[in-house]
Amino acid sequence: MTVAGRANAPRGSLRERAYETLRRRILEVQLQPGERLVERDLAAELDVSRIPLREALRRLEADGLVLIVPHRGALVAPFTPADVRDLFDVRESLESLAARLTAERCDADGLARLAARLDAARAATRAKDRAAIAAANAGFHTDIVELADNPLLTSMMRPLETRTHWLFRLTAQRDPARQCAEHEVLYEAIAAGDADRAAALAHTHVADGRTESLALAARWAHPEIDPQAVAARRRRRGA
Repeated sequence: MTVAGRANAPRGSLRERAYETLRRRILEVQLQPGERLVERDLAAELDVSRIPLREALRRLEADGLVLIVPHRGALVAPFTPADVRDLFDVRESLESLAARLTAERCDADGLARLAARLDAARAATRAKDRAAIAAANAGFHTDIVELADNPLLTSMMRPLETRTHWLFRLTAQRDPARQCAEHEVLYEAIAAGDADRAAALAHTHVADGRTESLALAARWAHPEIDPQAVAARRRRRGA
């Protein structure tokens, strides 16, 4: 985009383009947890001014993907082991509930949607396409939440979807064949309308990934960066 074109483009479209580009790079781990995001360099690379770039960064911060540190600028959120632990605590409870409700309420169209996700995961696993594996597996979990047909549950889980997808990408070396097999068993319980079994399987499936994910999180963690301390400093400064 030329300078003139950028000047004429609506700021909202520039902000959206910057947001989507950076979000994709973070979720695909092209930008690593803890990596500094230099505004000057990003503005030049993305061909946007600093104002829409900063708006995009604030939106990514709300998603939990970016951390803005006073006097240091923005960086990709560290996603600490504590963050991973907290995410699993919530997912174990809410995804179990979602599986129970989906088993009770899912119709033929919903089952076909889940089956398509399984097919995509199998194909990606055979191709050893880590990005496609993560996308299919994260989508399977998201679909179950949506098919539970509980707007309150969906609204509670929506803020976690991005972080769950990110976790799937960061832990892509986990055994994809095992994840496929566990999803297939969960699908069978949902298709059979067995709500108790679906809930139990969902809880076990999520919980089984906790230990390995926490171990992997220790590899990309940045202990010198404490997101809670950063947030506390910003509140004290009135930022």
